[in-house]
Amino acid sequence: MDNHDLRFMKKALKQARKGIGRTSPNPPVGAVIVRDGEVIASGYHKMAGANHAEVEALDSLNTDIRPGDCMYVTLEPCNHHGKTPPCTEAIIQKGIKKVVVGIPDPNPKVEGHGIEFLRQHQVDVKVGLLENECNRVIEAFKKLQLTGRPFVIAKSAQTLDGWTGTLTGHSKWITNEKSRKFVHNLRDKVDGIMVGVGTIIADDPSLTTRLRHQNTKDPIRIVLDTNLRIMHNSKVLNHDSSSETFIVAGEFVSADAVKEVKRKGVSIIKCPVKDGRIDLSALMAILGRMSIMSVLVEGGAAVMGSMIREKLIDKFYVFKAPRILGGNDGIPMADGKGPEKIDGSLNLKDIRVRRLGDDVLIRGYAAY
Repeated sequence: MDNHDLRFMKKALKQARKGIGRTSPNPPVGAVIVRDGEVIASGYHKMAGANHAEVEALDSLNTDIRPGDCMYVTLEPCNHHGKTPPCTEAIIQKGIKKVVVGIPDPNPKVEGHGIEFLRQHQVDVKVGLLENECNRVIEAFKKLQLTGRPFVIAKSAQTLDGWTGTLTGHSKWITNEKSRKFVHNLRDKVDGIMVGVGTIIADDPSLTTRLRHQNTKDPIRIVLDTNLRIMHNSKVLNHDSSSETFIVAGEFVSADAVKEVKRKGVSIIKCPVKDGRIDLSALMAILGRMSIMSVLVEGGAAVMGSMIREKLIDKFYVFKAPRILGGNDGIPMADGKGPEKIDGSLNLKDIRVRRLGDDVLIRGYAAY
C-alpha cells in the first residue's frame, strides 16, 4: 500500500473520530469512497441504530459506482443483521469491487467474517492500514467486546509537586483554561463520568460538558455513594440534562433511602460492597452489561487510589500546572496504601506529552 492509501485511510479515521462517545454499544467507524485519487463520498456511524459508516458513504454518493472506485473503512464491515442490515451486502449491491480495511473486527464472533464474505463475492479486500490509529479509535469498543467492561480513563490536574488540592480541599483552578477545555472535550467523548460522593459534597459539581459547539453531549454522571449520603439539592440530582445520573449505592441501602434520592433523570444502581466501599470491579461489570463503553474517572483521591490498586484504569491524562504548593499536607492524586518499592509502581506506556499554554499534559496507557 502506498502513500495514497495512507492519505485516504487518514480521511476515514477523521470521519470515525466524529462518532467517539456516541455509538455505544457499537464502535465508531469512518468510511470514504475514492475515485481517481479524490474522495467522492464519506460517512461515519453517528449512533447505535443509525446507518453504519459504509452505508452513510454509499448513500451520500451522487453518482453510480464505476470500476476502480475504492472504499476505505477503518473497521471490518459487518456481516450480520442487527438494528441495521449487513454492510457487506450494501457494498456488494452497490457494486464496490475494492475495499481497504484498517483492522478486523475485534469481536471473536465476528472477526474476519465480513472480509471473507466480501472476498467470496469477488471484492478485492486489503486489510491492515494505520492499525494503531484504527485500534485507538475503537479502544473502548474493543475493551467491552473482549472483557465485558468499559474502557476507563483517569484524569488528574496537579501542581508540579503532585498535589490536586490544598489541605482545605481548594482546587479551583490548578490548571488553565486550555486544560479545562480539553477536559470538557474528554467528557464529550465518553459515555460516563465517575466521582465519589465526597467530591459531590465538597464541590457540588454539575459534571456536564460545557463546550460552545452545537453537537456537544453530557456524559452519564456516575456517583459512588455507598450509604446514600448525597445532598438532595445537589446539582447532579437536580439537572435538566438529557443524560442520566446514576447513584451507585450498597446493596443494603433501604427502599426509603432510595425513594428519597430517586427522581426524574436519576437512577440508583445497587452494587456489592467490599471493605465498606463499593466493589469497583463488580461495578465495572455492571456498567459493561449496561453497554457503557467508556468511563472518565475524575476523583476524588480515594476513588482514584482504589481504581489504580485494583488495576481498573486503562488510560491516564495527567495535567501538570506550573504551580508549587510547597507543603506536605495537600490532597494527592491517589489516596491509600501504595507499593513499598518503586518497581511495584504502575508504569505507563505509549506516552504522549503536549503543551496547553503553560500547562503540560501527559497521556499514557497503563502497562499492567
